Amino acid sequence: MPRLKIEDLQKIKEKHKADFTLREGGYRAKVTVHMGTCGIAAGARNVMTALMDEIAKANTSDVIVTTSGCAGLCAREPLATVEIMNQAPVKYCDLNDEKIREIFKEHILGGNPVEKYALVIGSETTY
Repeated sequence: MPRLKIEDLQKIKEKHKADFTLREGGYRAKVTVHMGTCGIAAGARNVMTALMDEIAKANTSDVIVTTSGCAGLCAREPLATVEIMNQAPVKYCDLNDEKIREIFKEHILGGNPVEKYALVIGSETTY
């Protein structure tokens, strides 16, 4: 087994920190990118990449990103659900990298849902 470098240990630490934060519920926002076969075919990987890029740029550690399978709305993929504490969850549809970047800045960081991309506001929550 090769020797671990400091960078390797930092990556392991960050991964476990994110896991513990999720388990303990210590996050402010949760974003679920729906990545069933239909979502991936429609561009969900690009949406996920853009979202992760925005989170890294903002140096945000209190936003959890998860994936799920198909949400049952294949014609409206790519889909993402944004849940912010004490706000109704919002399911966004017909996404691309530009739209998810705008949603990140306006809704996830700013707290203001982007209604022009929203499919539905309010549904069940995970907290």
